Amino acid sequence: MAEAAAAAAAASRRALHFVFKVANRFQTARFYRDLLGMKILRHEEFEEGCKASCNGPYDGKWSKTMVGYGSEDNHFVAELTYNYGIGDYRLGNDFLGLTLVSSQAVTNAKKLEWPLHEVAEGVFETEAPGGYKFYLKNHSQPPSDPVLKVSLAVSDLCTSLHYWSDLLGMTVYEKDEEQQRAVLGYAESQCKLELQGIEGAVDHGTAFGRIAFSCPKKELPDIEALMKKENQKILTPLVSLDTPGKAAVQVVILADPDGHEICFVGDEAFRELSRMDPNGSKLLDDAMAADKSDEWFAKHKIQKPSG
Repeated sequence: MAEAAAAAAAASRRALHFVFKVANRFQTARFYRDLLGMKILRHEEFEEGCKASCNGPYDGKWSKTMVGYGSEDNHFVAELTYNYGIGDYRLGNDFLGLTLVSSQAVTNAKKLEWPLHEVAEGVFETEAPGGYKFYLKNHSQPPSDPVLKVSLAVSDLCTSLHYWSDLLGMTVYEKDEEQQRAVLGYAESQCKLELQGIEGAVDHGTAFGRIAFSCPKKELPDIEALMKKENQKILTPLVSLDTPGKAAVQVVILADPDGHEICFVGDEAFRELSRMDPNGSKLLDDAMAADKSDEWFAKHKIQKPSG
């Protein structure tokens, strides 16, 4: 019964973004803007920690920068979370990579002399600041969303498939038991979630991210109730989050069997909140210019990019 209800609701859900914690905002902006060729969709500053721990377990000032190839209505994007005064995050083995299609990104990486190596024919691996892996397919960028999939490590593929497919209603598009790998999603046209089995436990380090999906607001209490009934972990029960000058959104934050954080947000208000801000890039640049963490970069002998 629970599985049938989840499957019926899945048609109205969509993949939104993945949250990355970033310590070097200057080099990170350079990577996403100049190498990947993404746009700054919006930038927001917060004086205190998020009620749903959107910025991690930190209570101080932080910022959120949304970057992507187009509107959040029909593109999977990245949320870059910057905690003022936090100079480093430890990577775990949880996040395995984000795959996208862009020959221009490959060209840009070579021009910028950014570390890049071919791991399969026409597929190049590179790293964003902080060590997050990106896989660039060397083909022309499609008119639709170039972001193809997010890959996460799991300790037991069967258990994870039950959670993501049976409970959260995702369609299984690919499954390879021998390779301990599966690809799931809410629609063929959306960014997919790839689950890759690993030996041992999943380690989230302190750099752990979060994947976000939207659903009709009315479904949020049902998702929370289902997870309670199935004895699954709820990190943050249904709560309303405020963004200064913008729409408030309701969210429920979950954790899958390996501890991967999952945000479900009410779609109606999120569409209003996520409207592209034409001043987003300037707001980010102004924030970076005013950031006192210049002292940290100087101390660690890391050059702060100009402009």
